Amino acid sequence: VPAALLGSALLRRPAALGAAAARCAPARDSHGPPRQGHGSSKAASLHWTGERAVSVLLLGLLPAAYLCPGPAVDYSLAAALTLHGHWGLGQVITDYVHGDVPIKVANAGLYLLSALTFAGLCHFNYQDVGICKAVAMLWSL
Repeated sequence: VPAALLGSALLRRPAALGAAAARCAPARDSHGPPRQGHGSSKAASLHWTGERAVSVLLLGLLPAAYLCPGPAVDYSLAAALTLHGHWGLGQVITDYVHGDVPIKVANAGLYLLSALTFAGLCHFNYQDVGICKAVAMLWSL
């Protein structure tokens, strides 16, 4: 909708919202340029590329798990699912957790959760039937 049709009064932020926004702590922007000490744009680009690569890998692993289940696919799924979940929850922390101490606590919890998830999936693959066989058993119910 063109700005001329809306009128300048509708495009201005209400004074109450402007004052409330000024009092709040500045939000962290995960999509903006990196700040001092937060890595380079090359590192961010490599991270983004890695996220896409893991997503594409998961798209290939899902049919592979059905067509040729085995230990290699089980452990690949354990690693890819854990990494995919770790990065996804990391973005939730980036978007919703604010303050230095809460961020550090949340990130420590995330690393602990990811390590326990990967260890649990590997234990399940080694000691039990494995991810592929377990999903096939669930589908056969």
